[in-house]
Amino acid sequence: MAEDNCNAGGVFMAFLAGGLIGAGLALLYAPVAGQEARVKITDVVEDMKKKSEGWGVDIKKKVDSFMEEEKAVIKAAYDAGRDAMEKEKAKYVKPESE
Repeated sequence: MAEDNCNAGGVFMAFLAGGLIGAGLALLYAPVAGQEARVKITDVVEDMKKKSEGWGVDIKKKVDSFMEEEKAVIKAAYDAGRDAMEKEKAKYVKPESE
């Protein structure tokens, strides 16, 4: 399950990075004046900066949620293991009344 999330996140980030690089190259090679190209690039960078601020918060929330779920699963497994160990241990302990 964790591997699926990591792979999907990695693919998404690679797709996003490729899109940004492609957009930047398209602006650089477009037949426009240098000043106009710089203004377009600045606008694109500012737009991406604004969009990415929201993504950071969303990603942090998802990671925190995932970590809490995994902690709960690990704690449940630990508690179940402890209970099973106590039950098995109780089978081999002699009663003190004998």
